[in-house]
Amino acid sequence: MIDASTIGWTLVGVVALVALATAVLLVARAPSPWAPALAVLRGTAQLAAISLVLSGVIRDPWWIAAALVVMFGVATTTAARRLGSLRSRLAPVAAAMGAGIVGALGIVFLTGAVEFSPRYVLAIGGIVIGNAMTSATLSGRRFVELVDDRWDDVEGWLALGATPRRSTTDLVRRAIHAAMVPSTDQTRTTGLVTLPGAFVGAIFGGVSPLEAGRFQIVVLAAIIAAGAVVATTLTHLLGPVRTRPVPAA
Repeated sequence: MIDASTIGWTLVGVVALVALATAVLLVARAPSPWAPALAVLRGTAQLAAISLVLSGVIRDPWWIAAALVVMFGVATTTAARRLGSLRSRLAPVAAAMGAGIVGALGIVFLTGAVEFSPRYVLAIGGIVIGNAMTSATLSGRRFVELVDDRWDDVEGWLALGATPRRSTTDLVRRAIHAAMVPSTDQTRTTGLVTLPGAFVGAIFGGVSPLEAGRFQIVVLAAIIAAGAVVATTLTHLLGPVRTRPVPAA
């Protein structure tokens, strides 16, 4: 049980970190300098709520499934809004993320790489969903930005009789590559530059370092697999363009 003193010092540390970030952004006159502070505040409230909820349902498969559905819904909505109109982007984002998440988790549990139990489904499912959202946002935004920047080239292909999909083939490939860079770098530098959260959390939970490392590499591989499917599927769905897109703010 966490005592009041620990909670108090945790709050002090978090407030100090947020104050540092906000001060730096204010001095730099960056846009939306208060956004990180509001994000931490919202994240704190959400984590507190989900912690209370999960403490009572983490062993119930149906509640775990419901939690994952909610996570997926929030993730797809968030990514779709980052790409522009929610109405036009939600379907392709949901399809791409669904394909990547189901494919990655299916391999993880069907191969027996990780035990198929409610707590592992929730843990790995949440991690993969979060990273799939990031892949969707990165690939989708990069694709839209590339099409906007290279619109003269796209129009040139269309004028020469190329199909809308053919006119953006090279841009699709660049967007996929850009989306894969963060997860690839994270995996490449694991253990040298960073100690991933799942690895550290497993050790703190009493798991041996070897078992924690095994679990972490499965998680990283699942993240990369899901990200590749999400980025490829989403850019494929967005690929055929006939009018110049407007990059999201």
